Amino acid sequence: MIREHVTHTFAPVYDKYSEILILGSFPSVKSREENFYYGHPKNRFWKVMAAVLACEVPNTIEEKKQMLLSHSVAVWDVIASCEIEGSSDSSIKNVIVNDFSKILETADIKCIFANGKTAGKLYQKYVREKTGREIVILPSTSPANAACSFEQLVQEYGKIRDWKSAGNKV
Repeated sequence: MIREHVTHTFAPVYDKYSEILILGSFPSVKSREENFYYGHPKNRFWKVMAAVLACEVPNTIEEKKQMLLSHSVAVWDVIASCEIEGSSDSSIKNVIVNDFSKILETADIKCIFANGKTAGKLYQKYVREKTGREIVILPSTSPANAACSFEQLVQEYGKIRDWKSAGNKV
C-alpha cells in the first residue's frame, strides 16, 4: 500500500455545551469517504456510545451529531494532516495536529478521552503541553482492535457516563 499525504476535511462535532471531548487519531479511509467520524461499518463507536448513553443507535450523520450534542459530547481527531497508508495508524508520519484553541475556548470541555492508544499517544506528544489538559485513554473501537469485545468497550466507555454522574471526576 502507498503512503499518501491526507488532510482531515470535516469539522469537529461540538457546541458551547460540550463538556466531554473524545479524540480519535485520524479518519479511516471509509470515514474520509463518508465525510464523518467512525464511518467504517465495523467500527463499534456509535453502538458503544449508544449503549453508554442509553440511546438508540444513530444511523444518519444528523442523528449521530444529535446523540453526541444532546449528551454534551464532542468528537474530533488529533491529526489535521499526515502521511498514512490506507487507514493504518501505525503508518502515520509527518503529523500536523489540529488547533484545539477554538474548541477549548468555545466549548466547556472538562474532560478529554482518547479513542485508542494511538490517539492518546499523539495527544500526549503533540497537544498536551499546549492545552495543559490530561487525556484518559480508552480502548479503540476500531475493528482492528479485535482483542476488545463489545461488552468490554461498553464497560470502558462507561467511564464517560460515570464521569458525568460523579460530578465530573474520572
